[in-house]
Amino acid sequence: MRYDFTGAFAPYICGLIEQKRAFGFDYLESERILYMFDRFCQEQYPNETQITQQLVLKWAECRDCERNLFRLNRVSVIRELARYMNGIGIAAYILPMALTRKTERHIPHIYTMDELSALFRVIDKSQPSTRTPAKHLVVSVMFRIIYCCGLRPIEARRLRPEDVDLNTGCVKILESKGHKDRIVMLSGSILELCRRYSKKVGLIYPGRRFFFPSPSSRGEGMYSQEWIIPTFRKFLIEAGLYRHCAGNEPRLYDLRHTFATHRLYQWMKEGQDVNACLAYLSEYMGHKNLSDTAYYIHLVPEFFPQMSDLHLEDYVEMIPEVERC
Repeated sequence: MRYDFTGAFAPYICGLIEQKRAFGFDYLESERILYMFDRFCQEQYPNETQITQQLVLKWAECRDCERNLFRLNRVSVIRELARYMNGIGIAAYILPMALTRKTERHIPHIYTMDELSALFRVIDKSQPSTRTPAKHLVVSVMFRIIYCCGLRPIEARRLRPEDVDLNTGCVKILESKGHKDRIVMLSGSILELCRRYSKKVGLIYPGRRFFFPSPSSRGEGMYSQEWIIPTFRKFLIEAGLYRHCAGNEPRLYDLRHTFATHRLYQWMKEGQDVNACLAYLSEYMGHKNLSDTAYYIHLVPEFFPQMSDLHLEDYVEMIPEVERC
């Protein structure tokens, strides 16, 4: 394990992690959240020996500057821990499922090609430092892969060298959302970029465990969400995009939304049968339900004026209701 668990619930936390890994899940992000919970319990409830309702509700409180999605992830992992403990005969409060679900869908910012060009120009000017000798290489390639392959940010962060076949361009996405595995393919230009990147970063961190190694533990760790989100926001600000572009405030995850919307727009522009193509896009992006992918059809006429006369009723059976904030 990457962390030392020392609190009252350490045996159960370790048991849950071992169980998940026995089932084939790497459980890296959840392990990190469990370490946060272990520290939280020692600091806030040092004498507590049971996961009580009061403790869980305190853990579930939204924190300053915390995005709702990360809070839900925090809560879901501890709900899983409580279920595991109950399963082995240890009483623990299980937060109701209703409190771990998203109540509204964020309307994403879809980047224009001009915005993407401005953003990557800034990213490519990033410089190395003594403490982060490979950061400039990592950000240039990681953010491009997220956009060009429509990856979730955590999927890019968790890639290992053996997951990226630099001969064929085949990328394995393992234990993603919903514990699903899938394969995506790199385009020729991105594949060549990854080959050059891998050679350079391999000289800096020859024994790296992750395709995008962080400076921690001499390159054996992966970049955290707490690092990648503010780093991307800094690039947005430098590019003049943060709070200064049309539509909703841009986020890193919106690169994935932009990939899907651009792909659908291109199919519509080419006169392709979008309903037929949608299943392929859904599988490629790792969506559980086809309706999750069909949602992006709403965004095409909204973000591409030339498609303003698109007849959405042609796709009405595929499109879920959009919940506006």
